[in-house]
Amino acid sequence: MAAGAVAAALGVTLAAAGLMTRHTPAPQATHAMTAEPTPSRTPATAHSGPPANPSAYDLSGLPAVDVFSVNPLIPVDPDPDGAMTDLDARPLSAAIPVFADPAGAPVAQLAQSPREGSGLVPVIAAYSDWVKVLLSGRQGVPPDGNSHQTYGWLRRADVGLSTNDTSVVVSLSQRTIDIVSPTGTARIATDFAWGTAATPTPIGRTFVMEVAVNPALSYTRGHPIVYLATQSPTLEGFDGQNVAVTAMHYYDAHSGAISNGCIRVDAQAIEALDQVPAGSVVYVRA
Repeated sequence: MAAGAVAAALGVTLAAAGLMTRHTPAPQATHAMTAEPTPSRTPATAHSGPPANPSAYDLSGLPAVDVFSVNPLIPVDPDPDGAMTDLDARPLSAAIPVFADPAGAPVAQLAQSPREGSGLVPVIAAYSDWVKVLLSGRQGVPPDGNSHQTYGWLRRADVGLSTNDTSVVVSLSQRTIDIVSPTGTARIATDFAWGTAATPTPIGRTFVMEVAVNPALSYTRGHPIVYLATQSPTLEGFDGQNVAVTAMHYYDAHSGAISNGCIRVDAQAIEALDQVPAGSVVYVRA
């Protein structure tokens, strides 16, 4: 697949680089706020944490962390329902080392401008010299490997931090989608479609890699696609591609367990999700 094209998502396969354009959201009307409390990103407090590592590393031999990567040394998120800080991190240089453990050597590199995505990763925890972040890519490939959400450690000196206090909460059982921000909780959907039993929607915390429009995918009716960092727990790839990324997108049929893992929504919901910035945390709950 050519660089510059988003890899195949579950039900959202992009063709060539020229078919996808990065999307600038249009202003949307305010959605009704719900009274139900839902999780939000909390202000980060830096703790002392692991000791600093000022070592210089040759990154040339390290694999990249991105949506295409499969790296058995990258750990899987052990706390998929855990809280997140209100910080996003972005590499300050072209590429920085990624650590599975702050006490060890780097196992990968993270690009400031990855092949796909914004380059922003959400911070799970912030320490004086380190940040623990969610990552794209997989540790393993189904059916034998673990394809759940991954994470890693970055040196604080290698990243710039920015505040992002927006998150999305999806409940499959309640059929609701909420956008949570400091101004409140906006319920943008009370029904949608999700994965079948054979191709389930991944459960747990993940994040928005990017929002893009692909005119070649006629079923989106020109609406944007919200690409998530998590991939299918059952599919090695999709539609002939070697990735199985999940996304939230418009589809005419958008009710019940009918998709290949993507979250299919109506036009109003996807336009609301279009306002969610890259790097925002998404919680998908059963």
